[in-house]
Amino acid sequence: MTTVEFYFDLSSPWTCLAFHNIQPIIKDNGAAIIWKPFLVGGVFNAVNQDVYAARENPDNRKFVHSFRVLKDWAKLAGLPMNFPSEHHPVKSVHAMRLCCALEEDQAALHKFATAAFNAYYGDQRNLDDPEVLIAIANEVGLDGVALAAKTQEQAIKDRLRANTEEAIARGAYGSPSIFVPFGEGERMYFGNDQLPLVNWAIKQGPA
Repeated sequence: MTTVEFYFDLSSPWTCLAFHNIQPIIKDNGAAIIWKPFLVGGVFNAVNQDVYAARENPDNRKFVHSFRVLKDWAKLAGLPMNFPSEHHPVKSVHAMRLCCALEEDQAALHKFATAAFNAYYGDQRNLDDPEVLIAIANEVGLDGVALAAKTQEQAIKDRLRANTEEAIARGAYGSPSIFVPFGEGERMYFGNDQLPLVNWAIKQGPA
């Protein structure tokens, strides 16, 4: 069975789309997926600081076009995309630490991430507010208070840092970064638009 690794940060709207759209690809191919929380800001700081400069120009043609296309992709996927909100760009460190606290329980992580994406991109709730994160976790049957406490543990902080550094070492420059075993090694794909290549690579499989 091919196992795909999906490095993600909840603050990325394109990640919200890819998170949703990759799931039928995984199912249809009989593959498995591992959700890997990381901090995309740490990735930008290390290898992709051009993102910050581009954001400073509201007339940047690429950004204007990408926001328009983002809404089209969301309509195609049947997802809410009430974005951007007053919280954009959101600091995601609290949210991603909470995801790391759930990483060993992939089903719970998937449940929380799904709800968090809906909360941010549908309801414009602030994922930088620990109380909002607690509420989202509680809403999907998790213990939000206990998870919030875990985000303050050094082991969880270290895990988020390690996941981020691991993704960078493997070639990541943004979220989502998707790794598929391929030939003697692996392929990395970025974003929602490259999911057809993810599908193709899964079908090719490792050597």
